[in-house]
Amino acid sequence: MPVAPSPAVVDRPTTDETIDPDRPWVVLVWNDPINLMSYVTFVLQKLFGYSLEKATELMLDVHHKGRAAVSNGSREKAELDVFRLHEHGLWATMQQDD
Repeated sequence: MPVAPSPAVVDRPTTDETIDPDRPWVVLVWNDPINLMSYVTFVLQKLFGYSLEKATELMLDVHHKGRAAVSNGSREKAELDVFRLHEHGLWATMQQDD
């Protein structure tokens, strides 16, 4: 007679951190000592379709403030945007919007 498998033991999460699926994710581009300001502007125009003025404004935020929020949306969209920025050599991260 076959033996029934024993039930799986599942650990409960040990943190109080919850992810609110309704809060959008924000993609941040960080300042780095490698990429030229003109290149960052070009990448923002290419990947996100920003005008030269908007891309320049975001690039200046990166340069002067150390970072800029360049896109937002679902987690999947943010992950894709970060991946694409990394492909272009920019330092980018994502976080849930505050």
